[in-house]
Amino acid sequence: MGEGDVACWVLKSSRPPEDIDPGWAAPDVRHLSRCVRRTYRLHLIEAGQPCLLWVSGRERPGVHALGVVTGAVDDGPDGPAVPVRLARLSDPVPRAELLADPRMRDAEVLRMPAGSNPSWLSAGQFAAVLDRLGDAALGAWGP
Repeated sequence: MGEGDVACWVLKSSRPPEDIDPGWAAPDVRHLSRCVRRTYRLHLIEAGQPCLLWVSGRERPGVHALGVVTGAVDDGPDGPAVPVRLARLSDPVPRAELLADPRMRDAEVLRMPAGSNPSWLSAGQFAAVLDRLGDAALGAWGP
């Protein structure tokens, strides 16, 4: 994976949006700081890049929020974190739907669910997510 391969950062969580920030309902936007693992990938993350919130686990796994990185990775006392602006989706994109899309076949988040956080999507993989969202994706990049 190189800098030009990343179309969207995937920030993983075992908790759904309403547990991350109580009261977070769709299509509300939240400015959050998401913990990530210390890895070479952190040097590739820049403000303005698309990102999404991937909920892992057995209960409703998939894409639950879409947004943008809002600043540089902060290496705080609890470890590195990425500042993001995320819009919660009314209808999350289920993992099962993405598994069925041939564009997602090689997506790291599907091949290695316990893999790196952050993970990433290529342009084709990100297009598969956006195609399922349709107009719901439009609000994710506003102020």
